[in-house]
Amino acid sequence: MLWENGELSVRELVEKDAVQLAKWLSNPELLRYYEGRDNPFDLDKVMATFFHRKTGTNRCLVEWNKKPIGYIQYYVVDAEYRSKYGYDNFIGNLYGMDQFIGETDYWNRGIGTALVQSMSSYLIETEKADAIVMDPQAWNERAIRSYEKCGFAKIRLLPNHEYHEGEYRDCWLIEYKADRS
Repeated sequence: MLWENGELSVRELVEKDAVQLAKWLSNPELLRYYEGRDNPFDLDKVMATFFHRKTGTNRCLVEWNKKPIGYIQYYVVDAEYRSKYGYDNFIGNLYGMDQFIGETDYWNRGIGTALVQSMSSYLIETEKADAIVMDPQAWNERAIRSYEKCGFAKIRLLPNHEYHEGEYRDCWLIEYKADRS
């Protein structure tokens, strides 16, 4: 177990989770927000994307009362993205994270907010992150409001940043800074 916070827990992804990921990542309702409805995942694609690539990304399963409900990943932001995001001169540990609640029955219950708050605390306290960044699509106002509740702030608009459902979409660069005072 990576961490637990009441009913919410996060653990490292294991291969037996591939079937669950394929279920979530073939659901058009979820794909509207994550990866795109024109980009469903089958089991082979899940295996190639989540298990057969070595990228320095820490991939995790999110559970609510021990039931798998979502996915979260975190990683040290590499030099290429530091430059794209305007962090060339940033001194410190810069992390990125991405997540989704795959079980749509768990949407709009505050679980995503709790997940982002808890993971941010984990990254700052355990991984010694000095800042955490995400780049949600600008149209995804529900997610952005949730992230802002967690202390993330919009830094700048990233025009045509992410290819999603046949077009390049604008994203917001959002940031959470560790309070080391």
